[in-house]
Amino acid sequence: MQNVIDIFKQHYGYAYLKDLKAQGIHTDTIRKLLTGGKIEKIKPGLYRLADFTMMSHQGFVDACMAIPKAVICLHSALSYYELTTTVPAVVMVAVPREAKAPRLQYPPVKVFYFSHSNYEEGIERVHTETGDFRIYNMEKTIVDCFRYRKRLGEDVAVEGLKNYLRSKDASINKLFSYARKGRMHGVIKPYVEALIA
Repeated sequence: MQNVIDIFKQHYGYAYLKDLKAQGIHTDTIRKLLTGGKIEKIKPGLYRLADFTMMSHQGFVDACMAIPKAVICLHSALSYYELTTTVPAVVMVAVPREAKAPRLQYPPVKVFYFSHSNYEEGIERVHTETGDFRIYNMEKTIVDCFRYRKRLGEDVAVEGLKNYLRSKDASINKLFSYARKGRMHGVIKPYVEALIA
């Protein structure tokens, strides 16, 4: 059993079923670890050590490990940047429109399908002790929250913008640049003008 645990530890606490099988680990061993609570199933074919040190944004790592093109977005990204006082009940991720996102057993995920041009802009990579995740930068996140304001709630987008404008890293030029690229400049500009007046 210890050699199986070592394989997980070498990969930030995660392992794919195909990789375990390639190392000569039998599915019965994996089943025993699963029923014994030593590992957890993230999705079919992807497992995580149950007692591996968890980071505060572990759900983001899990989602990006399980969905190869996932990028943390919208309310989840606002939460990461501390631009909202509320924490969403699900991890919100964006994938390209043509991508197929698997259903995850954990964490609860809400998938948003972005057009190719909207998906590609503003992606950053965050490194943690338990793995990496992709997330949109603050400016792209604000623009996307206004794009999806009817689904998220306009109050979420406005709160995010208010907190962004108060932050030391705020750049109205950068925000407007992303707003123009995302065709949301006409929507966001009046809010910015009202908030900084």
